[in-house]
Formats: sequence, structure tokens, C-alpha cells
Amino acid sequence: MLLEGRGTFEAGGQTWSVQRVNVFTDRATALLLPPGIELTVRADAPLEALLISTPAPAGGSPVLCSPDDVAVVQRGTDLYKREVRNLFTTDPHTRRLMVGETVNAKGHWSSYPPHKHDGKDNELRLEEMYYYRVNPPEGFGLHVSYTASGEAATHQVRDGDAVLIPYGYHSVSAPPRYDLYYLWAIAGDERKLAVYEDPAHRWVHSVESSA
Repeated sequence: MLLEGRGTFEAGGQTWSVQRVNVFTDRATALLLPPGIELTVRADAPLEALLISTPAPAGGSPVLCSPDDVAVVQRGTDLYKREVRNLFTTDPHTRRLMVGETVNAKGHWSSYPPHKHDGKDNELRLEEMYYYRVNPPEGFGLHVSYTASGEAATHQVRDGDAVLIPYGYHSVSAPPRYDLYYLWAIAGDERKLAVYEDPAHRWVHSVESSA
């Protein structure tokens, strides 16, 4: 996954020229690699990329998701309206991973209402990670995690932080004057975006639909 910079990706006998100003202004470029395929990255300018992996069956060819291939959707309303960019979520190429990006505008929430996918309420069991960027970079965001049994933690996330989400409800907040971005990657029992929302907060949908 290219976060910013300019260069080339080379894999499976193919070469792609890639560039991105930053995660807040440009859509992503990402390269899907089947197991056992060697990747060479060459930078023509300072370049930052992130490698995400999970065990998967062998076979297949490298597939590039270009900026034009990214599906951008607006989710939520009011102060939890956010931009979601789906990269590898419903494509026929990826075996296990689901990958996308979310951008919170200043003062907005995302992953809201809080949701989980740990299988404890008969939903799919999925593990997830968030990788954060902040604009301006000296700022921060809040990553909230909790369980129905009372376990709870709130992390102050700064530019370049990553949070693993093996279980529990989670939600994200951007403070005023700071844009918050996170790359999310999911893998688990089945390749399907399915969440279980906290029943205590589902009522916000009725307000959303009547607004």
C-alpha cells in the first residue's frame, strides 16, 4: 500500500509506476501479492509504503488497485459522517484480506456506532488493525475499545501509530482542527465485511433516517 511518494513496484514480471502526494489528498494505490511472489520497490522520491499480510492459499497473479479503482463512499451523518475508500473488499482476487481507508473530518467520529466482529454474538470472527495518520502531524486522535463485560481502553493515537483489534467494540474520534486517517485491514473466518453494532447505540440510526 503506497502512502506517499513516487517510485515503482515490480512483481511477477510486471512493473508499475506509482505516486501519491499523501493519504489526505489522493486516493490509494495498492498492490495485491499472492503467497511466494517477490516484490521490489524502487523510490524516485521519498516514499512510504505499508506491507500487510495474512496466511492465504497459494496461486494467483499480482493485481494493482489504482486510484481509479478505489470505491469512495460517504458513511454516517452529522458528526459521524466520514469518507470510506474501499480497495480490496469485494474484488475476486483477494483470498482473505479486506483493505480500505477511512478519513475523519475535523471533530468527526467513525467506526460509529461502535461495532465489533469477534464472533461472541454469532457474527463472523474477524481480526483488524488500524494504521493512523494525522493532519497536521503534531495532532492526535482517540481510539476507543471496550467489551460488554466492562473491559475498556482509550488510546491516544498519533501520526504513524498502529492499533490491533483482536476483539471488542471499537470507535474512533478526531479532535477539532485535526483530520484523522486510518488504513484498516481485516482477516478472519470469512472474507465478508460484517459487523455487530453495540445494541446500546443502534438508536442513532433511527435519528439518521428521520433527519
